Amino acid sequence: MPIPTRVKLVEVGPRDGLQNEKSPVPTAIKIELVHRLQAAGLKEIEVTSFVSPKWVPQMADNVDVMAGITRLPGVRYSVLTPNLQGFEAALKTKPDEIVVFASASEAFSQKNINCSIAQSIERFAPVVDAARAAGIYVRGAMSCTVGCPYEGEIAPERVSYLAGLMRGIGVQHVGVADTIGVGTPLKVQRAMEAALKHYELGEVSGHFHDTYGQALANTLICLQMGVWQFDTSVAGLGGCPYAKGATGNVATEDVVYLLHGMGIDTGIDLDELIDAGQFISDFLGRPTNSRAGKALFNKRPA
Repeated sequence: MPIPTRVKLVEVGPRDGLQNEKSPVPTAIKIELVHRLQAAGLKEIEVTSFVSPKWVPQMADNVDVMAGITRLPGVRYSVLTPNLQGFEAALKTKPDEIVVFASASEAFSQKNINCSIAQSIERFAPVVDAARAAGIYVRGAMSCTVGCPYEGEIAPERVSYLAGLMRGIGVQHVGVADTIGVGTPLKVQRAMEAALKHYELGEVSGHFHDTYGQALANTLICLQMGVWQFDTSVAGLGGCPYAKGATGNVATEDVVYLLHGMGIDTGIDLDELIDAGQFISDFLGRPTNSRAGKALFNKRPA
């Protein structure tokens, strides 16, 4: 399979990246982050989630964030909606895309959303129906497709099972997520192949965490399979509250540096992206988790 000449990155930092921050991030900072990301050329941005503030207090300002962003033509703004109530609240803010999520691990599903995999799909079915009836694209996030903090290694058959369930309720695109960052290229390849039994190549994406430093290697193996869509998080923000020791998503800056070095077009200005990563890292009071971002920022003239 030829390596893609162009890759689409879905920036998940404002939602997936910030949701685990213990200290509140002001609405204005979230809005500014989105503005900086789209100014850098990101065309797909996961902005916020419509979940109960009791469970994810960081996303309690979802309506204000969606109302505060200046939308640019050609940019798609997505939100996470775990249930019909969340979707109905999100609908008023006019998202371009919604995201539903389920796990390939039964144990993780119980710990994360207190129900089985099959029950989670039943919950999402009316959400998917309502979204598609409203003309809103539906993306599905499949977590723990390689490993689980409770079950250990996840067999590709479990990924195929979940992808089939997602397809069955009308989810249009699925992300194959190594939620706890334990994946290595061959394991990730097998998980991706399992998803591709139910979805076309243009309907799948990779979502990798960098706990063991394997995220770029896992991205590369997927590129070699022809996969051309990936979730990334500016400054490597993120983590997993139910997976002790899991680090953030692969840094957008690191993936862009890799892709540009391979001659692959992203439409992203790396310098502006690094500035966006530095902006949110400075606010959070810690260094960026992006190796490329840190190195290139430090090389700049004083």
